[in-house]
Parts: sequence; C-alpha cells; structure tokens
Amino acid sequence: MTHLNPIAQGGKSIYGAAVGILMLEARFPRIPGDMGNALSWPFPVHYKVVRGASPDLVVRRRAENMLNPFIDAARELVADGVDGITTNCGFLALFQAELAAAVPVPVLTSSLMQWDMVARLLPNGKRPGIMTVSASSLSPDHLIAAGIPKDASISTTEGRREFSRAILDNEAEMNIDLAREDNIDAAKELAADPSIGAIILECTNMIPYAADIRHATGLPIFSIYQFVTWFQASLTPPRFPHHHN
Repeated sequence: MTHLNPIAQGGKSIYGAAVGILMLEARFPRIPGDMGNALSWPFPVHYKVVRGASPDLVVRRRAENMLNPFIDAARELVADGVDGITTNCGFLALFQAELAAAVPVPVLTSSLMQWDMVARLLPNGKRPGIMTVSASSLSPDHLIAAGIPKDASISTTEGRREFSRAILDNEAEMNIDLAREDNIDAAKELAADPSIGAIILECTNMIPYAADIRHATGLPIFSIYQFVTWFQASLTPPRFPHHHN
C-alpha cells in the first residue's frame, strides 16, 4: 500500500484559489455570471478591490494615475498566494505589459487579448467583432495593447437604454431585462456584417447575457469567463484518476 506524504507544504497565506481578480471599486449590481459575483465561478477565486478605480475613471478616463495602485494590488494578490492574475475590466488591456512585468505570475488583463487566437479559428474571410461597453472610450491604444487591428469591427451598448449607463455611472440599480436587450441589439448590429464570424465581449459585465447573444446571432461568443476558465485550467490542471484493467 502506498502511503501519502503526511507533510503539507506551506508558503502562502491563502490556498485553493489560483486566480486572483483585480476589481474596480463599484456599487452597480453584479448578478450571477458577472465576473465580480463569486457564484459565477466553478472554482474558487481571490478578489482584490483597487480602491479609487471607478468604472468612469478606468473606462472613460483611461485609468489615469491608477497604474501604481493596480501594480500594488497585483503584488498583494501574489503575496496572498495566487498563481495568476486577471482583471474585471477589458479596458485594462492598457496596463497588460506593465502588470505582467511587475509580478512573477502570468497576467491576463482583458478579454480583448483573445483577438488573434479567435481570428485564427475562423474560416477564410471571417473575423471577430468586438462588443464594448463604451466605443467612444475604446481607443486605438487599447486595441494595440491587446493586439487588435485598428480597423476592427466594434459595436457598443453605449447610448442605449440601460446597460452602459448603469455601469459607467455606477448606479445602485439596473434593469436586467433592458440590459439584456441592449446587449442583444449591439450583437445583432455586429452580426449583420457577413464577415463577422465570432463576437468578443470586451466588458466583463456582459457575461450574463452571452447565452442570449449566442442565441440571437448564432455566432460563437468569447468572453472573459471562458478566457479565465482556460487560464485556471493552466494554473491548476485537473488530475484524472488512473483506472487499471
């Protein structure tokens, strides 16, 4: 009989959560499916709120003067014991290089970083489209930082009924049915272009509506949810039982 080693290895403060998530400081509702709702994840995650990082500041004002607070929070997550770091705003692609250089673990700042991989998956003549919470704020710098061509097709929930306003203005309430309609309408605009073969959701708060977007457009939907699930599987590969004949 093989005896398990009774000596447990230490060195961390927190165990069992490989992925650390840098969170904006916000109060808008985070429903199941939202990255900031811990019930969304089928594995434990560890959160760190970056104080002062409001949705308005990070999206509309390019997270000005916030790089150092994000680096400090990322280092705290590593000190706590996480094995990889992500963020809950796709606009933080701007900080990808700096955050990755500042900590000794892999960093995945934005769903937008999937662009090249998704583009390679699609048939000739097809390319991904991007859905964002704020097209007016998604600059060429954001696209370049994520490896996306500057002529990418982009649609947005901005200027519609509910979704973008409730999030970017950090409102305490959000009508989920109207938010869903905003997401579906923006997706249909993208899907009307026959060259679009997939949709990448920039905004982490769009995850709850991904299934509705898929149903409405018939296109595969790539979000931070499936990106972080892939990330988790690299940090903590599943161990499979051995079955002997």
